[in-house]
Amino acid sequence: MPAVGSRTDATPLPVIIGLALAFTVTVVDPLVLSLNMPQVTRALSVPPQVVGLLGGAATLVMAASVLAAGRIGDAVGLKRLLMLGLALVTVVDLLSVLSPAYGFLLGMRFLVGLGMTALLGVPLALLKVSVAPERRPVAIGVLMAVYVVLCGVIPPIAGWAVAAAGWRVVFLIAPMLCLVSLWLVARYVPEPPVQRGRRLDAVGVTLIGVTLLALVVGLAAAQNGVTRPGTWVPLVTGAVLAVLFVLHARRAPDPALDLELFRSAPFTVALAATLTLNFLIAGLGIVLGQFGTAVLSLSPEAIGLLYLPGTVLIAGAVILAGRLVGTYTPRPVMVTGLLVMAAGGLLMAATAGPTMAVWLLVPAVWLCNLGAVVTSAAVSETVLSQAPPGRSGTVASVQMAFAVTGAAMGPTVFLLLLGLFFRRRWLADAESRGLSATRAERAVDAVRSGMAQSPGSSVYDPNLLRQASGLDLGLDFADGLRLTMLAVSILPLVVAVAAFLLMPRRKEPRAA
Repeated sequence: MPAVGSRTDATPLPVIIGLALAFTVTVVDPLVLSLNMPQVTRALSVPPQVVGLLGGAATLVMAASVLAAGRIGDAVGLKRLLMLGLALVTVVDLLSVLSPAYGFLLGMRFLVGLGMTALLGVPLALLKVSVAPERRPVAIGVLMAVYVVLCGVIPPIAGWAVAAAGWRVVFLIAPMLCLVSLWLVARYVPEPPVQRGRRLDAVGVTLIGVTLLALVVGLAAAQNGVTRPGTWVPLVTGAVLAVLFVLHARRAPDPALDLELFRSAPFTVALAATLTLNFLIAGLGIVLGQFGTAVLSLSPEAIGLLYLPGTVLIAGAVILAGRLVGTYTPRPVMVTGLLVMAAGGLLMAATAGPTMAVWLLVPAVWLCNLGAVVTSAAVSETVLSQAPPGRSGTVASVQMAFAVTGAAMGPTVFLLLLGLFFRRRWLADAESRGLSATRAERAVDAVRSGMAQSPGSSVYDPNLLRQASGLDLGLDFADGLRLTMLAVSILPLVVAVAAFLLMPRRKEPRAA
C-alpha cells in the first residue's frame, strides 16, 4: 500500500472500486426510490403534495451542501470525511427500513442526503491525489465503468426484491454498497495531506443552497401557473440570491465557489456539460416512471430492466473514453458523448407512442446512459486538471454541485414541459371532439395533478379513459412526451457546439 499522501503510478484496483461504490450510492439510492415510489407511497399513505419532496429531498440537500463538503474535506481530511459519510448513509437507510409513517421517512431522506454529500466530490478528489496525472483519465474511466455496471444491474434486482419482499428492501441496497466501500476505503485508500487554517464560507454556502431551493420550488409551482405568487416569488428570490452570492464571492477572501475558475473556458464548458448530462438523466428517469407506468402499464421491475441491456458495452466504452482522454484531449470525447445523449433523446421523441414496443425504449435509454458516462469521463478530467494543490476536494465539489443542481432541476423542468405539452394536446383533442375546455379539464384533472405532484407514481385511474368522455389521453400523453424530449434534446447539442469551439484541440504539456 502506498505511503500516506503519496501518489502512486499504478493505483490498486481496490482503491478505484472502493471510491466507485461510494460515488454510485449517490445515484443508485435516489434512483431505486424513484422507480419504486408507487409502492412506498401506497404503503405509507403519502399525500400527493409530499411525494415530490420525498423523492427529491436527498438530492436537494446534496446540492445545497456539496460545496461545503469539499471545503471541509480539504480541511479535516478527504478520507476521513468519506468514511463518515458512508457510515451515516448506512445508519440512516437502516433506520428508514423501520419507517412507521411518511413523516419519519421524509426526515430520514433529508438526513441521508447530508451523508451522501460526502460521497459526491470526495471520491474524485481522492482519485486525483492517488493517481499520477498521466494515469488519471484511465482510472476515471474504470471508476465510471464500475458505476455504470452497478447502475445497470441494481434497478432490476431492486424491482424484483421489492415485488418479492416489499418496499422496505429499497433501503437495504445503499447500506450494502456502503459497507463494502467503507472496508475498501479504510484499508486501501491513502489520506492526502490536510490543508489547515482554511475557513468555511458559511455565507456563500448558505446563499447557494437557498438559491437552488428557491429555484426548484418556483419551477415546480410553475406547473400550476406562472403568474401565481407561489411561482414568481421563489423564482425572483432565487435570482436575487444568486446576484448576492456573486457579489459576496467577489469580496470574500476564500469564497465557497472561486469565480476565478470560470475564467477558464474548458472549465466552464465542462461544468455546463455536467449540468446538462445530469439534467437529462434525472429527467429521463421521471419520464420513464410516468410514461412506463401511465401509458405502457409497466411494473417498476420492468422499468428497471430498461437500464440493464448494453451495460457491459457502456462500461467498456467509458474505459475506452478514459484512454482516449489520456491519449488526446477531453474535447472529442466530450463532444461525442453529448451528441450521443442528444441522439437518445431524439430517438425517444421519434418513437414514443401508446402502443410502442417496449424494446424501442431500450436503445433510447442505452444511448442516453452511454452519452452521459462518456461525457462524465471527459468532464471529470477537465475539472480535476484545474485543481490547485490542496484544493482537490473544493474543485471536485464544484463539479458535483453543478451535477446535483442538474439532477435537482431535471425532474422539475421535465414535468413542467410534460405538463405544458400534455395540456396543449388534450385541449386540441377535446376541441376536435366537440368537448368544452371546462369539461375536458375536469376529466383530466387527476392526471394533471398526478404529473405535477407524484413523480414516479401511477397517474391514470383504471376508469379514467371512460370518464374522459372519449379523450385519447394515452395518445395525448405520448404526444406531449415526444415534444418534451424534442425540446430538451436541443441542450446537449448546444453544449456540444460550445465544447467543439472552446475546448483545447491539442494536449497541453503537464507541469512537473
